[in-house]
Amino acid sequence: PIKTPPAIASFAASYKNELLENILPFWMQHSPDYENGGYFTCLDRDGSVFDRDKFMWLQGRQVWCFSHMYNRVERREEWLKMAIHGADFMKKHGRDAGGNWYFSLTAEGAPLVQPYNIFSDCFATMGFASLDKAAPSDEYKEIALSTFENILKRQHNWKGSYNKAFPGTRPLRNFSLPMILCNLSLELEHIIGPARVN
Repeated sequence: PIKTPPAIASFAASYKNELLENILPFWMQHSPDYENGGYFTCLDRDGSVFDRDKFMWLQGRQVWCFSHMYNRVERREEWLKMAIHGADFMKKHGRDAGGNWYFSLTAEGAPLVQPYNIFSDCFATMGFASLDKAAPSDEYKEIALSTFENILKRQHNWKGSYNKAFPGTRPLRNFSLPMILCNLSLELEHIIGPARVN
């Protein structure tokens, strides 16, 4: 068996303590918007909110974070409730009529910025897939899967009309999408199966 060097074990303990005793309690205390739903994510060091707008990729990421902690670290009910709190807001306000996730909303849930690329969709997929592992639900599965299918349909023109490349110039390759699609596939493996992931 391979022995973990003492320094690495010490770092691991320090990181775990920081995450569980400082970072997550900070977000649990200051981030939830109990009036409108969802999370405030633009927080100062003291926890005060300096921007009330809600960015959908951050909403999805926080749903994923608390679901992931519940799934992988400890089945704490408050983490699951926090994930569901964000997911409920996303379900109610997060998508346009075509199922695309907005970039940002007001605190109350009114659209602010159009769904101009698919990264909000990616984080929504991750959040709902992880939440489905924590609290299995046909609705969470359907949202994760339909959003994933929408991402795949748009993957070759993922910025749509908002593409900044000048027409007729050399094509540029970007690795952000392949990277996040690999991660998404793994998050969805319990829904789409290992053959499709591969």
